[in-house]
Parts: sequence; C-alpha cells; structure tokens
Amino acid sequence: MLDIETLERRLITLEQVVFDLQHKLDSKPSSDNWLEKLIGSISDDSAFLEALEYGREFRQSDKPIDDVGK
Repeated sequence: MLDIETLERRLITLEQVVFDLQHKLDSKPSSDNWLEKLIGSISDDSAFLEALEYGREFRQSDKPIDDVGK
C-alpha cells in the first residue's frame, strides 16, 4: 500500500494535470460551425474515403432502379 506522502504527491500531480487540461480546453476558440469542428479530426484518409463510399452506396440503395429502354 502507498504511504500518505506518495499518495499526496500523486494527488497534487493529478490535480495539476486536470487544471492544465481544463485551461487548454477553455483557451481554445470554439466554433459553432460543425464543419470547422470536424476538419482535422479524421487522420486516416483511406478510412474516411471508404466511409464516404459506404454512405454513397447506402443513399443510392434507396433509389428505384430505372427499367432499361424506358
């Protein structure tokens, strides 16, 4: 089991990290534009393109297929 001094040091460190994270989050400019929030959040381009293709296929699956020759 940890002694009280070690536990207090760890708690102080944890509190400082939480404070730093809150400060970093508060100092970031917020945007109401959903696109600005999304830009840069996807790091894997191939996975993003694959997801776009799945979305396109899903939307197309809802459309009726035209009869050939009409």
